[in-house]
Amino acid sequence: VQLVESGGGLVQTGGSLRLSCVASGGRFSDYEMGWFRQAPGKEREFIAAISWSGGMPDYADSDSVKGRFTISRDNGKNTVYLQMNALKPDDTAVYYCAACSICTPFNPAEYDAWGQGILVTVSS
Repeated sequence: VQLVESGGGLVQTGGSLRLSCVASGGRFSDYEMGWFRQAPGKEREFIAAISWSGGMPDYADSDSVKGRFTISRDNGKNTVYLQMNALKPDDTAVYYCAACSICTPFNPAEYDAWGQGILVTVSS
């Protein structure tokens, strides 16, 4: 499966963005989908994951995104979304979507496919 992210860019502190990730080349509903991010000089960080059915998404345990970010998917459009609200400068990073057939959601090593990443910059 191939993944392409869109929707990133520059936003002011407190603003919102919605990232999209369109999948092609596979049956989208076979995959659990995840969002990760990587800031300069830091490791890739798990944000959220959602099962094929869209039920009971997983979010990072830390308070870094909880309550501000929401993952969702539309299997009819082969698309997974990440709604990001109340953005902070610390959210500045390259954001990646990823797909896995069977995986531990927060473990990037277990994902089968990755998008190219999209930059989100939050200005103070």
